[in-house]
Amino acid sequence: MQTGITLAFDQHTAPALAVEAAKLAEERGFHSLWVPEHVLFFRDYDSRYPYAENGRIPGDPDGVLDPFSALTFVAAHTSRIRLGTGICIVPQRHPVYTAKQVADLDYLSGGRVDFGIGVGWLAEEFEALGIPFEDRGPRTDECLAAMKALWGGDPAEHRGARFAFSGALMNPKPVQRPHPPIFVGGESRPAYRRVARHAQGWYGFRLTPERLAECLATLDEALAAEGRARDDVLVYASPAGRPHPDVLKAFRDAGVDQLIVPTMARDADGYRRRMDGLAEMVRAAA
Repeated sequence: MQTGITLAFDQHTAPALAVEAAKLAEERGFHSLWVPEHVLFFRDYDSRYPYAENGRIPGDPDGVLDPFSALTFVAAHTSRIRLGTGICIVPQRHPVYTAKQVADLDYLSGGRVDFGIGVGWLAEEFEALGIPFEDRGPRTDECLAAMKALWGGDPAEHRGARFAFSGALMNPKPVQRPHPPIFVGGESRPAYRRVARHAQGWYGFRLTPERLAECLATLDEALAAEGRARDDVLVYASPAGRPHPDVLKAFRDAGVDQLIVPTMARDADGYRRRMDGLAEMVRAAA
């Protein structure tokens, strides 16, 4: 089982610290680095954050760097670690621009992109963007179809309910062909169906080993309905709470291909301590 980390770069993260954190992760042999996305946060909101019992996103954040800006910056200072969007809120974006950003990042990084996607949970964010929250599932599916067309051969064509183009040229293409691997985030039946129909992997968030087993059983059902099996996709998961060797072993034994661990700090020494501790824990669980 591989190990990745999540880093949330915000207005408190100096550019030099973002570089230092990424380099520390690469030097310690972590397989991937993931960053989240929200273009807006709100002090007051009626939406329910799905990964906390009180429905509030922990820490009440008020901003994070755009994932493609952050990962492009990090790519220029690293050479091996994979770069993941964890997750990109696809239905909030125009698919032509998203396809371009993914392709350019893959090109500039030498083919290191893992494209994690989701439909979002914060209705107030969609409202501010003028995008119907209730349409986010079907809109995501069409965005994926449009992006895959643009990542394929030229000229590209797509005609759907929301977006249409023909004779379109978009270059450079992604280094990874036919496109960077797509990881669908979420623990709902629509998310599992989206994995089965469109993706190369599933990314589960804030999971216990017990909850993971439930998720994988439902994922297997969705894959079977599309004529696929677990071996056809990669399973990535982020643990609930702080991990320890027994938890790492449980995720590994359950068939997780990569465990992605949130790693937060305010300075380089903090990142170094946390990454060293995680690296030691991974060795202990091996």
